[in-house]
Amino acid sequence: MEKEFVKYEQALALKKLGFNEPCFGYYVSVEVPNPFLVITKISDTQGGYFTFAPLYQQAFRWFREEYKLYYTIEGSIKEGFQYFVYTYEYEIKSEQLFNTHEEAELECLKKLIEIVKNEG
Repeated sequence: MEKEFVKYEQALALKKLGFNEPCFGYYVSVEVPNPFLVITKISDTQGGYFTFAPLYQQAFRWFREEYKLYYTIEGSIKEGFQYFVYTYEYEIKSEQLFNTHEEAELECLKKLIEIVKNEG
């Protein structure tokens, strides 16, 4: 089940970008060497010790709604996978091929975060 949730590093980056939607999980990061995921419905992060853990689909929807950034993952097991990010002005294609759809999806999420950081 944990693979459905955005990894901690990206969840923290989303928090810094303003992501603040109710989620089915959150990361606890106070005084522990490795943040851990708690799966339960949460709508308030109760201070700085918690970070929302959105599902991948929720994070991608947020980028569509908030920033008009769209994406696709294309490819095959035989050839590899790559992501495409679209806006009204441009298209970005991943420069490398990834072994799995999930790897391409994670890298796409990182790219969306980078785009918004650089535009802000």
